[in-house]
Amino acid sequence: MQKRLLGSLKTPISAIGLGCMGMSEFYGATDDVEAHRTMARALELGINFFDSADIYGFGHNETLIGEFLKAGGAARRAQVVLATKFGIVRAAGAYERRIDNTPAYVQSACEASLKRLGLETIDLYYCHRRNPDVPIEDMVGAMAGLVKAGKVKQLGLSEVSSATLRKAHAVHPVAAVQSEYSLWAREPETDMLATCAELGTTFVAYSPLGRAFLTGTLDKASLAANDFRNMLPRFTGAAEAANQAMVDGLGRFAKAKGMTNAQVALSWLLCKHPHVVPIPGTRRINYLEQNAAASSFVLSKSEIAELDALFPPEAVQGGRYPEAGMVGIE
Repeated sequence: MQKRLLGSLKTPISAIGLGCMGMSEFYGATDDVEAHRTMARALELGINFFDSADIYGFGHNETLIGEFLKAGGAARRAQVVLATKFGIVRAAGAYERRIDNTPAYVQSACEASLKRLGLETIDLYYCHRRNPDVPIEDMVGAMAGLVKAGKVKQLGLSEVSSATLRKAHAVHPVAAVQSEYSLWAREPETDMLATCAELGTTFVAYSPLGRAFLTGTLDKASLAANDFRNMLPRFTGAAEAANQAMVDGLGRFAKAKGMTNAQVALSWLLCKHPHVVPIPGTRRINYLEQNAAASSFVLSKSEIAELDALFPPEAVQGGRYPEAGMVGIE
């Protein structure tokens, strides 16, 4: 597995990380035993960058990872570079949310995450979503206090604008910005990727496989009733049909290369930008192994351009989230 460097501390992380959200929520039934096996296999494959958040499963995801780390002892903890997040507040059973960035909440949320994880220090601590009512200087100042106290090593932001990143970086170095980025979600190309490169900030791409839509293997009819993809605009009606046509083109490209759709989508990110780290989420070892293999493929500049043309941003139909999911996205 290739390595890339995280933030100003130049922490080596795998070029492809592991998004752990689905091990706790949003994609139907979960299985803690299977999740532990998948995380163990990730480490065997050289994937050491794990991504979580306090809101995933209302704390379950952090507890799950904490149990996994504890089971492997100090050696396993030393292997894993763990990222988690604060800022989204939801009621049990609800998708709607509010955003809390107050300094008091930053402190209390970090303490709660450390307890669930069973750790003394979080490697990368993100603000999950921004509340513009709280000055960025106040929020990042509180986060910087966690670094000074030894509770956090590096700071990150999620789904912010370039202007917010610059203001935050002036208060304390921002090691990573995490936002959705994939063949069908190209918004970061406008200016965020360039800003991150300028500031030495790693760009972490979540949902790099379009929540499995880009893989060409998703059977919508088989989705569980509580799978949140059922409510996503891009997965329904005329938007779904229009987007599927582009995925069919991706499938033809992948077949000609002897790759899977997922491997092409991940390789596109890795070969296009040296400071991008995709974090595809999976609960299953077979998908994990396919994803990990993407780091060994190389796409040429002409092939990257061909893929760009397959997914013109103006042709992608439907929003990334329903209205409630856009809260806190700049």
